[in-house]
Amino acid sequence: MLKAVQILGWSSGLTISQRLTKTRKSSSVSFISTSLNLSTFSSVTSISPRKIFSFSPTRMSSSLPGSDPVANSPTFVSVQSAGDVRKIKFCQWCGGPTKHEIPEGEEKLRAICTHCGKIAYQNPKMVVGCLIEHEEKVLLCKRNIQPSHGLWTLPAGYLEVGESAAQGAMRETWEEAGATVEVISPFAQLDIPLIGQTYVIFLAKLKNLHFAPGPESLECRLFALDEIPFDSLAFSSIYVTLNLYLEDLEKGKLKYHYGTINKRPGSSPSDIRAFSLDYHLQP
Repeated sequence: MLKAVQILGWSSGLTISQRLTKTRKSSSVSFISTSLNLSTFSSVTSISPRKIFSFSPTRMSSSLPGSDPVANSPTFVSVQSAGDVRKIKFCQWCGGPTKHEIPEGEEKLRAICTHCGKIAYQNPKMVVGCLIEHEEKVLLCKRNIQPSHGLWTLPAGYLEVGESAAQGAMRETWEEAGATVEVISPFAQLDIPLIGQTYVIFLAKLKNLHFAPGPESLECRLFALDEIPFDSLAFSSIYVTLNLYLEDLEKGKLKYHYGTINKRPGSSPSDIRAFSLDYHLQP
């Protein structure tokens, strides 16, 4: 999905755990990560250190709930089974009924049309958005649609055919916040295999101070960094993105982040803290 940055040399199984605890709100989230040395990317920017603070890292065991999934574990199995192909009853091309089989030479169950023989492949959705900072504040939108109606999020939405990831992020920002922005650099790619989504969030800045809620937003507001409403965020992906951003600011340098968000088995979709963030990046 991410066209702007291509990374070679991915590896899995690197599990150094961190818990980022937001002291002001007394809330915590488990992070399984490796340190990312991404100084070779042009998107890495140096900034002046400043006192923000909201959370601090501590070590925790990877054997605790929400830790790195392993083969045959409930988390691993649930991720592997994401996307119920049996729900595809009819062919999207000719309307004929489908059968559910593993095609020759493949390994996964597919919906195959009994009339035209075409196979329906399920692919992840691409979500793009902007993390906009203006004078040590970030722009958030309060959702006017389900899911997570009335909760806060970064302006983001599904990428459309015919646009780049950056173009889609700017379009979504205009549609949801009425804001015209300039994309600075990619900030995070977050995969969520269980629901078949990949988030790409860009750092951006306002071209002017004119912004207003669009039809999908109840309100748009610039929040000071120590006033971000972590208890009222809409999605785990936004929770992770903002925490990583604040952590980078504390360290004095913005980095590019890749991670996989794995929801804990049996957790409610509305529980945005019931996850682990598993890094599988080896620069």
